[in-house]
Amino acid sequence: MIFAHEIPAGSHLYSGEAARTKRTIESRAAEVLSAQGYEEIVTPLFSYQQHENFADRRPLIRLNDADNHEVSLRADSTADVVRIVTRRLGRSTQTKKWFYIQPVFTFPTTEQYQVGAEVIDGEFVDVTRTALALMETLDLHPLVQIANMAIPKLLSEKYGVALEAIEVMHLDTILASGHPWIESLVHIQHPRDVQNLSLYPADLAAELSRMVEAAGALEREDILFSPLYFARLRYYDALVFRLFADNTVLATGGTYTVDETNAAGFALYTDACITQILQKDTHG
Repeated sequence: MIFAHEIPAGSHLYSGEAARTKRTIESRAAEVLSAQGYEEIVTPLFSYQQHENFADRRPLIRLNDADNHEVSLRADSTADVVRIVTRRLGRSTQTKKWFYIQPVFTFPTTEQYQVGAEVIDGEFVDVTRTALALMETLDLHPLVQIANMAIPKLLSEKYGVALEAIEVMHLDTILASGHPWIESLVHIQHPRDVQNLSLYPADLAAELSRMVEAAGALEREDILFSPLYFARLRYYDALVFRLFADNTVLATGGTYTVDETNAAGFALYTDACITQILQKDTHG
């Protein structure tokens, strides 16, 4: 029996302090991003191309339009923003920096509010700094984790390490690949752990070097490395970051390619940030 006041699992209800905190996050984000030259965009709730973003289509909530073409509820904003800006808006705008404040939806009834930013031809360090600046305005101070999607792909395509094992971090399978450098790669956790690039094949060394350069440019002490982290979204192809607080992911982002357009961006997870802020207020 479903009572009248019940809401589906994965849905969100905001009231009182939670609702005020949500509004604060979104208004401050709009102020910060507008001041940095971003224009706001709100994309359609329905999309024809969402399936192209996911290796696994099961999270998509799918239905059909009036002509029986398959559409999906928006499960990801990034690719839609890039496609709309480059293809639909096209020559009508010169703006390359865009932000959005909107939820995404995944099967069966999960909704996740996000503040996101995308920069056509953007740079990893710049969008990471912008995400961290947003965190500062909210008095949140997360750890920064840097990864590089090129490394798992190289391990899978060239060095015989199954991508499925990397996705779930099955260390026995990864180490069983037998490469003399694989254990050193697995144990990298900090920039200081990447001091001897000569241990690795040239292609992997080059990708590790990109991580080290990015960490140096950010000039922070709280940076972690995760060279084997692999994101399931298809468009991420190089450097990515995640911002953590108390083992909770507050934001993710990085560089990517959508329809041959290079871009960089991030998504701040509003609900995770609300929880962190309310916990801080409770504990002083």
